Amino acid sequence: MTRRPRPVPPCAWELPDPARAPAGQDLLGVGADLAPGTLVEAYSRGLFPMEVDDDATLGWWSPDPRGVLPLDGLRVSRSLRRSLRRYSVTVDEAFDAVMDGCAEGRPDAWITAQFRAAYGELHRLGWAHSFEVWDNSGDLVGGLYGVEIGGMFAGESMFHRARDASKVALVHAVDALGGSQGAAEGRILDVQWRTSHLASLGVIDIPRGEYLARLQRARTLAPRLIAISRATPDQAEGR
Repeated sequence: MTRRPRPVPPCAWELPDPARAPAGQDLLGVGADLAPGTLVEAYSRGLFPMEVDDDATLGWWSPDPRGVLPLDGLRVSRSLRRSLRRYSVTVDEAFDAVMDGCAEGRPDAWITAQFRAAYGELHRLGWAHSFEVWDNSGDLVGGLYGVEIGGMFAGESMFHRARDASKVALVHAVDALGGSQGAAEGRILDVQWRTSHLASLGVIDIPRGEYLARLQRARTLAPRLIAISRATPDQAEGR
């Protein structure tokens, strides 16, 4: 039987509808909270939270265009293939440490204690997942974390302390989501905004309307990451 995340209470807020937002407007609302039900509802709608202008105001964002990495379009260079052999990768074994790694050294510092607590709770409920990259000494040298809603995985942040370690985490995330098969099923790897670094790995921009249509289809799929998580069943199901 397919494992699924633990149910969360309904969202207590009226969140904005990205389908009705003006084209090109990324920030759609402010306020609400980071309760599990709020976060699950937001990601299901195509929204994600991030503070506004470093003033601790909680904003809800839906970029137009949206950055996505096609699961059949990841570009793996020759040097990255060599790096893949240098590290080992686990899933959901050090979620909090990955969040800490993503937060360190960031000038915008948007991954606050509030965000750590909120996504840590989502992880315990089975909605948020991490990929951890370890070197031969057993040190955590990179990783990424994000939220999975059905067939959509929203990559929130990644970090590296050794060469290519964050890219290695991304390669393993694409593989865990099914690669070309996942793409054929209609799964999405959402990265929010396309940057030059992410573009070099295959990330593309798509209009918000297209993203929302693809999200609606992806939500009907069973999640994959909770099924391959190496966390204990109690951790994955939030008990």
